[in-house]
Amino acid sequence: QVYVAESGGGLVQPGGSLRLSCAASGSIFVINTMGWYRQAPGKQRDLVATVTNRDIRNYADAVTGRFTISRDNAKNTVYLQMNSLKPEDTAVYYCGLTFLRKTYWGQGTQVTVSS
Repeated sequence: QVYVAESGGGLVQPGGSLRLSCAASGSIFVINTMGWYRQAPGKQRDLVATVTNRDIRNYADAVTGRFTISRDNAKNTVYLQMNSLKPEDTAVYYCGLTFLRKTYWGQGTQVTVSS
């Protein structure tokens, strides 16, 4: 079994910052990718950023330069530092852990950017 849990969402004003955390536990293959995805109301779930176990990072164009993904392999934890937040960043943010062609999802955490 694999478990994934996010934390750190909330309400923030435009231009503000938030840091999301995601911890995974269970039977996790050492070669894996952890990432953040988001889904706004009425829209599909989109990739935000991913990082492999070898620290290869990938970002969506919409967040490049504003968001930073990082991970702690020893703790199976991934973080997303979000700066210069915009109202269009409002969404439910999901953590995904992918290995052996399967993705395990957390329950999601709401991020709302509003004045």
